[in-house]
Amino acid sequence: MSGLIGKKIGMTSIFDENGKNIPCTVIEAGPCVITQVRTNEVDGYEALQLGFDDKKTANKAATGHAKKAGVAAQRKVVEFQGFEGDYKLGDTINVEHFKEGEFVDISGTSKGKGFQGVVKRHGFGGVGQSTHGQHNRLRAPGSIGAASYPARVFKGMRMAGRMGGEKVKVENLRVLKVVAEKNLLVVKGCVPGHKNSYVIIRK
Repeated sequence: MSGLIGKKIGMTSIFDENGKNIPCTVIEAGPCVITQVRTNEVDGYEALQLGFDDKKTANKAATGHAKKAGVAAQRKVVEFQGFEGDYKLGDTINVEHFKEGEFVDISGTSKGKGFQGVVKRHGFGGVGQSTHGQHNRLRAPGSIGAASYPARVFKGMRMAGRMGGEKVKVENLRVLKVVAEKNLLVVKGCVPGHKNSYVIIRK
C-alpha cells in the first residue's frame, strides 16, 4: 500500500454542493523524501522508505543514513510498499500523490487520557443507570467476580486503567480536498492523535 507521512493540523468543517456541513480533518501531507529504496535482490522485498520533517539535531547513525539520500535526518521514517513508478533515492513525493474522492486509511497514536474509571473507559452506566453490585458509589464498577469458585478475576475484565496512547487505524476516509500549494490534505471525519502529531496515510 503506497502512501505518505503527514502531520495533523486540526479539524474544521466544509459545506458540500447540497449545503450539508461535513466535519473534516486537515493534514499536512508531505513533502516526503525517499531515504532508502528496498529491492528484492538486496532486501528480499520491494519498498520505499520515506522520511518526513527535518531534524535539527540527530545522532551519527541517522545523519549518515540520510546523507546517502542527500537530505537532513528525518524525524519520522516509515516504509511503504506498492508504489507504482520509478522512484530513486532522494526523490520527493508530495500531496499530489492523492486525488480528491478516493479513500485512504490513516493511522496514528490516540490521545493519552491517563488512568480512567470504568464509566469513561468502558461506557458503564454510572449515575441513573447504576451498575450491579453498588448502592451509593455511582461511578464504581460494582461486583467483579464470584465467590470461592473460581476465586479469581478472569482476564479481560473491564476495569479502571490506563486509557489512550495506543496505535489506532481509521479506514476508508474520503479525501475531500487536495491543496497542493500548501501540502494540505482534507479528509472527511476524524483522525487519531493530537494536533501536530504524526499520522501515516495509506491508500
